[in-house]
Amino acid sequence: MPKSFCGARWVFAPLLLLVTLALPSCSEDANGPTSPAAPSLAVRVQPPGLAAALAAQARHTERLLRTEGIVGTAVGLLADGSAAVQIFTKTARVRGLPPNLDGVPVSVVVTGDIRAIPASAVRPAATTRINRTAKFARPVPIGVSTGNQGQCSAGTISARVKSGSTYYALSNNHVYALENKAKIGSNVLQPGRYDLNCASGSGDEIGTLSKFVTITFSTTASNKVDAAIALSSTSKLGRSTPADGFGTPSATTTSAALNQAVQKYGRTTGLTKGSVVGINATINVSYSSGTARFVGQVVILGSGQFSRAGDSGSLIVTNNANKRPVGLLFAGSSNGYTFANLIGAVLQALGVTIDGT
Repeated sequence: MPKSFCGARWVFAPLLLLVTLALPSCSEDANGPTSPAAPSLAVRVQPPGLAAALAAQARHTERLLRTEGIVGTAVGLLADGSAAVQIFTKTARVRGLPPNLDGVPVSVVVTGDIRAIPASAVRPAATTRINRTAKFARPVPIGVSTGNQGQCSAGTISARVKSGSTYYALSNNHVYALENKAKIGSNVLQPGRYDLNCASGSGDEIGTLSKFVTITFSTTASNKVDAAIALSSTSKLGRSTPADGFGTPSATTTSAALNQAVQKYGRTTGLTKGSVVGINATINVSYSSGTARFVGQVVILGSGQFSRAGDSGSLIVTNNANKRPVGLLFAGSSNGYTFANLIGAVLQALGVTIDGT
């Protein structure tokens, strides 16, 4: 990822709480991003006003995103558990924001810029257990450092996925396809070159870039996923995290819901837990190549830092015994908000399924 967030260099359904495919620290600037409060992990129930909030968001998002300083919208919850339209802003200086939209309350969230973040400047905290940036014996686990040989950066292996009897490593486009610039057939490594001190990575290959979903760099685009796969094998790639992670994900995915408890295991921050605080997000995401608008995204907040640069590509799963995949982490903000693609949209676009339990 760039030096910003998740890499180390982040259909309306108005009658449903579930969002289906249908089908990161505080700024020292007083006006910069503020520290988010820890999310509630309440039981998943349909909140009052959800349908109206989704409808209001649909009607007003295009107009709102034309306002300087607004970087996205979503639907979330107020302290009383009712639904609200969330407006994401770069700073607290954005003026003239409405208190409600069509009678639906508005919640203003100062996120700062939302960025896709491979690792190119961030090292994981020292650990006495498992070094997620090291080279692992083959087959390598998921949730550890990876990247394309064409760039000195690193992200995270999301999962082992498959199509028939063919196996692939899943991560982000900006981790494996280098924001649409990598060639099909180029080598994918474990660890990523950033964690090899930018050495060539010869001998560290676990696969070759097989397919990616092109990112359209435009603030009027309707990107749904930042995703790519590398052709691999069961001898090179395993399907479980290291021992300090959540283990093996379920092969059965689930939709995202407000207040849903989730977890992820990634290259930089390891195992972290949080909850879904926004659904159906439309956001403008900053990349090295420009800004890209994404629609239908999931917003996550942890009780601590849920993700940092280098965690791009992490698989987000439910925080229970089922460990059902919910999303693919791809972007975040400096004050702790994480953004993810719906995993169903990712798998459909790439024509694969999770190789899990």
